[in-house]
Amino acid sequence: MCDSSRMPALAPTTSTATWPAAETPHPSLHPGKRDRAMNADTIRLGAAVVLVFSTVAGAAEPARITTTPADPETPEQHDARMKWWREARFGMFIHWGLYAVPAGTWKGKRIPGIGEWIMNRAKIPVDEYAALAKQFNPVKFDADEWVRIAKDAGMKYIVITSKHHDGFAMFRSRTSPYNIYDATPFKRDPIAELKAACVRQGIRLGLYYSQAQDWHHPGGAAAGGHWDPKQDGDMDQYIRTIAAPQVREILTRYQPAIIWWDTAVNMTKARADMLLPLVRLRPGIIMNNRLGGGYRGDYSTPEQHIPPTGLNYDWETCMTMNGTWGYKSYDNNWKSTETLIRNLVDIASKGGNYLLNVGPTAEGVFPRPSIERLAEIGRWMRVNGESIYRTRASIFTRPFAWGRVTTRQDGKSAVLYLHVFDWPASRELPLPGLTNKVLEVALLAAPTAKTAFAQNETGVVLHLPPEAPDPIDSVVKLTVAGKLNVVLVPLKARKDGSFRLHAAQALVHGKNLRYEKNPRRGLDNLGFWTDPNDWAEWPIAVRRPGQYEVEFTVATPGKDVEVLISAGDRTLAATVARTGAYNKFEKQKMGRLKVPAGGAVRLSVRCGKHWTPINLRAVALKPVTE
Repeated sequence: MCDSSRMPALAPTTSTATWPAAETPHPSLHPGKRDRAMNADTIRLGAAVVLVFSTVAGAAEPARITTTPADPETPEQHDARMKWWREARFGMFIHWGLYAVPAGTWKGKRIPGIGEWIMNRAKIPVDEYAALAKQFNPVKFDADEWVRIAKDAGMKYIVITSKHHDGFAMFRSRTSPYNIYDATPFKRDPIAELKAACVRQGIRLGLYYSQAQDWHHPGGAAAGGHWDPKQDGDMDQYIRTIAAPQVREILTRYQPAIIWWDTAVNMTKARADMLLPLVRLRPGIIMNNRLGGGYRGDYSTPEQHIPPTGLNYDWETCMTMNGTWGYKSYDNNWKSTETLIRNLVDIASKGGNYLLNVGPTAEGVFPRPSIERLAEIGRWMRVNGESIYRTRASIFTRPFAWGRVTTRQDGKSAVLYLHVFDWPASRELPLPGLTNKVLEVALLAAPTAKTAFAQNETGVVLHLPPEAPDPIDSVVKLTVAGKLNVVLVPLKARKDGSFRLHAAQALVHGKNLRYEKNPRRGLDNLGFWTDPNDWAEWPIAVRRPGQYEVEFTVATPGKDVEVLISAGDRTLAATVARTGAYNKFEKQKMGRLKVPAGGAVRLSVRCGKHWTPINLRAVALKPVTE
């Protein structure tokens, strides 16, 4: 994978020129516990108290492979090709290669960084690293066992490294003897065995191939530059004699469903054009966005993070279970099963796929913590899988504090899957603005449990049992009539005309800003406000036009910060005073803001000059009566 600390010229989640620098938020989503953020569409607020917000199903404009003008593809053909991938939602990434032998340690020293980058990070000479092949004999490798573990976890596809940046091929290559069959005592082709196991068990196989970086063969690129004269050479010649022939080999021999390029260091359009026509050797193949040369591929690949508001094209978050992709014997920073399941749900609720990594050992086995977590995910998926597969992003435009929503349209009816992370003590689950007639309510983990609902023109309120059937994510299946539709209901004032607007109620716009909740760290606020172009807003129903006192509940460790608070065409420039820490919240008077009209009004908070991030928990508005 990409080691962004070694690649300052590359964006953190894409390689080069494959997508615009600013990723566009998905137009239809429901954020939840950790990454509660909103779509970036402009909400037009008029005088009406109830505002219709259009529903969007699936990615608005998926990216397209661009091969040659002789290769046209209609939108319908593109959708047909992407159909299985969009429905799958969950896949396994496998990073396996020679780097599993040193397992993060070189000559008795632990090498910082991700495991598969050890050759680069430790500047290991080509011949010394290549000598590891004599020690690589993964006799415990069992392709059927690997595929079974993925399938039992609920994964629908596998993507494995056929060749990583170290240049070592994990298949029997006729292009270069530097491969697992010819250079090791193993004398087997694990990619061939995995392909056969996937066919037997009904799982699709994708192949990762490092097309630009190759630290072994002369001419291959290296982030940060070469460190051994044996790496020097002509990159065009490298692509012609190594990369292109090996890509031809893997596409024709193993017939992968996905080709997963990575880190397009020094890739030009001319170099990409040596590889791209080969994709046509595998009709129907799906390609990611990391080839380089300006080609966008079929989907974007956020790495190690979940876009706060999703993306408006097909996307897949790839993520490790601990801190590394390739095996490191001492990396025990494992994510909990709760985090992994909620990540999967969060991603599905925003219209994306989750590619979760395993780094096998040099013996050819998955680390025990990976196996345990995948088994636990599988148990949850066997009960709740229908709330993930074939689902689309949420249609709600305002976040819920209790969890996430995935949706599915089935002809004349539709289903909302309500993923409840935090079971409400009141036993009530409000869905403001849902206009569809409710047909049925059921808990997937407790189908016989008693549930009820109340519905009127402002939305639906579900009445749940006293206890959550699943401590990680209890899924409520809500079946409704017709095409899903939600109206945006502005927040109402209190009896005295005042408002208290919580961070979880905000509509969030931009790349990074999101709602975060972590009780152990004292966080329940809008955070990650690192981009001054991000902003938040609250649609409110104003009964009393006039002057309002504005108060923030806010925290910031740095210097004083200017913010711009607006209602309609009136803006208040105010200063947030430093509090000393991101979890040290204080109530601060921000000044008076005139709200010029009654009815539906958009209250927004934007960054001022010399921005320093703040954590914003709440905004209070109190009418001035003098």
